[in-house]
Amino acid sequence: MPDKRIAAATEENLYRIFTIPEEPDSTLSRIEQEVSQNLDGFLRDHIVAVEKPLSEIEKDFLDSAMPEEPQFVSDIADELLHKLVAQSVHTSSPSFIGHMTSALPYFLLPLSKLMVGLNQNLVKIETSKAFTPLERQVIGMLHRIAYGSTRENNDGYYEHYMHSANNSLGAFCSGGTVANISALWIARNTMLGPNGNFKGVAKEGLYRAMLHYGYDRVVVLVSERGHYSLSKSADILGIGRQDIVTVPTDDDNKIRIDLLAQTITELKQQNAGIMAIVGIAGTTETGSVDPLTAMADLAELHKIHFHVDAAWGGATLLSENQRPKLAGIERADSITIDAHKQMYVPMGAGMVLFKDPHSTDVIEHHAEYILRKGSKDLGSHTLEGSRPGMSMLVYACLKVMGRKGYQMLIDRSINTANYFAELIREDDDFELITAPELCLLTYRYVPKVVKDFMATCSTDEKIIINDLLNDLTRFIQKKQRESGKSFVSRTRLTPKMYGGQTITVFRTVLANPLTTHDILKDILQEQREIAKESWRSLPAILKKVVQQG
Repeated sequence: MPDKRIAAATEENLYRIFTIPEEPDSTLSRIEQEVSQNLDGFLRDHIVAVEKPLSEIEKDFLDSAMPEEPQFVSDIADELLHKLVAQSVHTSSPSFIGHMTSALPYFLLPLSKLMVGLNQNLVKIETSKAFTPLERQVIGMLHRIAYGSTRENNDGYYEHYMHSANNSLGAFCSGGTVANISALWIARNTMLGPNGNFKGVAKEGLYRAMLHYGYDRVVVLVSERGHYSLSKSADILGIGRQDIVTVPTDDDNKIRIDLLAQTITELKQQNAGIMAIVGIAGTTETGSVDPLTAMADLAELHKIHFHVDAAWGGATLLSENQRPKLAGIERADSITIDAHKQMYVPMGAGMVLFKDPHSTDVIEHHAEYILRKGSKDLGSHTLEGSRPGMSMLVYACLKVMGRKGYQMLIDRSINTANYFAELIREDDDFELITAPELCLLTYRYVPKVVKDFMATCSTDEKIIINDLLNDLTRFIQKKQRESGKSFVSRTRLTPKMYGGQTITVFRTVLANPLTTHDILKDILQEQREIAKESWRSLPAILKKVVQQG
């Protein structure tokens, strides 16, 4: 490596980097031009396909000392290109079907640059101006999609509430985790609000709140497939992770309503306060949607806050063909949606919607220099303070693609998942574990002879074979990832078909509109070839089964 060039730390040079763009033939300008003209080609050319161990990558990032002297922009751009970009993940690749991130529309690249250049801070009007009403409009659009069918006069309702200084239809945030925390924060403060001489949990704390209301514990109910962000919420809100009470799921990975009802009764008998019931509209592991209408019935009966975590599946509402799968979501008190998933927006665009515009009254904050009472500062109703103007990119997507465009994308992703599921069903050497309800599915490689053996073997033998297949699945997934041609993720499930034994499976997300049927066939073929190559590493007992077959 050549010695680093050192720039002089002068006022002139510092002024220059704030006011004068790089030369057209500089490294940074070349990167900008290539990314703008052919992002996919740029990423394919510069991201190294073959995986490099993290321990090796870390060697490029060991220096903890900040440079004393400035360096040339072109040198840093070149360094980032070779050390960072080269070892990044090609999330937009149509053959990388293990991620919930996807390809991005090209028009978002220059708009993202404009958004960064404007550098608006959505915490208050003084640092965002037009971005504040724009964000309120985008929240209003999504709120109307989720809740509009329940309003008699949609136009009048949104005209009244969308830009109201005293109300909020929702909030933008960095992602589903903050959205879920925000929803449960409101649920907690509502349930343990001011009462008589008690000033509310927000002012007096959880200990005094529980004493006042006479609860021994405060809990949140969710299925066993609930996202880990709910545990974070419990920790932050002070109720404790052990009081995220999980309810078993059925054969389709949906919460069992009979057990949910039973759990509510038991918890009330134990003097527990139920802060919220959380329904899932698209679990991260299997894409399953809970029976939201039945959950809403229970929440209404027992007067419990009903939150729906639709971080993944919320975009399904944009398709009239698929929307019925989320029936009941319009009865939720709050809904989490991530635009950076199936709405094809860059990372960092989460949202939480509130059915009642007055919901956020219980978390309202003010300060003298910011968030003054009566102002329309968005920060008064959000967990996060300073935030970028990601609503601009969501707005652009909603306008450019429209609901019908999104419907085509959502329908296509689900159709692609169904095609892949059928491809797996028809292949004697693969086994579909969970069929797609949205565009997620899970499966594993099981040679036909092993499958045949498992159909007649004893329970003990089946347990042993499954453990060996778990090792094989991990081996295939790791080798496929390291080869860099394609990528599927893996997870662990306890399907009823195997008596609740935990098995390791491939998990795929078919949201990328550029993923073709041929690519899916190639992915299965690659996994088959890797499995054959792994023969020498197969445990003896699995070899024996194959040979006997």
